[in-house]
Amino acid sequence: MEQVPLLSDALPLVASDPRWLAVALADLDAVHADHLHCERKAAQSALSLIRSYPERADLVREMARLAHDETRHVVQVAQLMSRRGQTASYDHGDAYAAALRGHIRGREPERLLDRLLVFALIEGRSAERLGLLAGALDEPKARALYASLAEAEVRHRDIFLSLARDAAPATWRARATELAGVEAEVLADHPIAARIH
Repeated sequence: MEQVPLLSDALPLVASDPRWLAVALADLDAVHADHLHCERKAAQSALSLIRSYPERADLVREMARLAHDETRHVVQVAQLMSRRGQTASYDHGDAYAAALRGHIRGREPERLLDRLLVFALIEGRSAERLGLLAGALDEPKARALYASLAEAEVRHRDIFLSLARDAAPATWRARATELAGVEAEVLADHPIAARIH
């Protein structure tokens, strides 16, 4: 699949508040517990697209691979938690993702485009924050894991953007910019917490 332009070109996300990293580093257990569920939900989101659009062979192929990647990430984060002697906790929801999903239009073909772009936004934000953690963690295995996960999230963002471009060649970029503006507002209204989102 052809790569789409860089994040700054195709999906202009604002930077996270600099305070987020300090908050996250102060409670890594909470970050890891949240991250485990983020990866699980990313796999579920990819599979939900297969369920909704089984006739789109390109989407089915890419989402099957992406769901496999995300499931592997669940295992990797669980292993990190185990090394730290940390057990998983219940998922307390994700108000950030829910707010973004609230902007998905209800009718097709706009619904498909918006789902792809919202998932791209979430992957883009995850990539940014996982990269921040990778640059700040002291433990070598955790640093390496978060660096590799950040790279994977960038790839996943680009897969969603490529699918969005293919689904709506004339409108995807304008809608991506519009939803990136929405994401900036959601992020500004969202409390800074020891979570990936």
